[in-house]
Amino acid sequence: FLACNLLSHFLFFSSPWPSITAKLINGGIAGLVGVTCVFPIDLAKTRLQNQQGKDVYKGMTDCLVKTARAEGFLGMYRGAAVNLTLVTPEKAIKLAANDFLRQLLMQDGTQRNLKMEMLAGCGAGICQVVITCPMEMLKIQLQDAGRLAVCQQASASATPTSRPYSTGSTSTHRRPSATLIAWELLRTQGLSGLYRGLGATLLRDIPFSIIYFPLFANLNQLGVSELTGKASFTHSFVAGCAAGSVSAVAVTPLDVLKTRIQTLKKGLGEDTYRGVTDCARKLWTQEGAAAFMKGAGCRALVIAPLFGIAQGVYFIGIGERILKCFE
Repeated sequence: FLACNLLSHFLFFSSPWPSITAKLINGGIAGLVGVTCVFPIDLAKTRLQNQQGKDVYKGMTDCLVKTARAEGFLGMYRGAAVNLTLVTPEKAIKLAANDFLRQLLMQDGTQRNLKMEMLAGCGAGICQVVITCPMEMLKIQLQDAGRLAVCQQASASATPTSRPYSTGSTSTHRRPSATLIAWELLRTQGLSGLYRGLGATLLRDIPFSIIYFPLFANLNQLGVSELTGKASFTHSFVAGCAAGSVSAVAVTPLDVLKTRIQTLKKGLGEDTYRGVTDCARKLWTQEGAAAFMKGAGCRALVIAPLFGIAQGVYFIGIGERILKCFE
């Protein structure tokens, strides 16, 4: 709701249609390209973060190799369709909201104001959750399915495995799909089912945006040309990668909590959680402090190029060039 109001204000009161349309195109293209490039690493991150007890995977490389062998090349892209479908509005909202809030909060757009930049980033993080939470909720179930299959094979002679993707009394043995999971959640829990882990998502995305956007803006400003008033693609890409890596690693503990809470199906003997506090307590007491940094390397490798590509495309102005073709 907040995101819709913000974008409506941006569309009708703050900028002409071509400007916001170009920004939406830039965000969409950047998201599609970025997700396609780094999705297998994101899958490895999810599986590593969800491991409890005996580890199925020793690290990112081991996870990707075992996934490719067991599920084929396309197995590394489980859940990618959800991201590719929803990443355009997610990135568009995030980038457009941050840009709008920066213009609104900073009287002089060329003057650096760290507090206002952090506030703009906070607003962008809040807005994007409208799309991010259900998108990642569905994506995580599909990404973790391969790990659960390995766990079930290993414990085939033990107690019967946990229920399949079902949040009610009805279960299904069909291969999990985003549509099936979404329908089951809506049928049994309503819209709130798709927004499971909303609090954890906000706890991750707000600090991430508060760190990322001001850090990127200041790094990118170092490469702005006096002639063009813009940084080069290379500089914007590197600035996005650097800011993305730092931000991603900084909020990894919160991402681990979000992943655990949003995972519906658990392996045999794996914990379930009642909320952020319960999850953090169990993680600390049963797996130790190191568990909070599971998948940190993967997150850095995912977020760095993802936001590097996003900011590169955004500052090159591909959307503006596409619109010119229709003039």
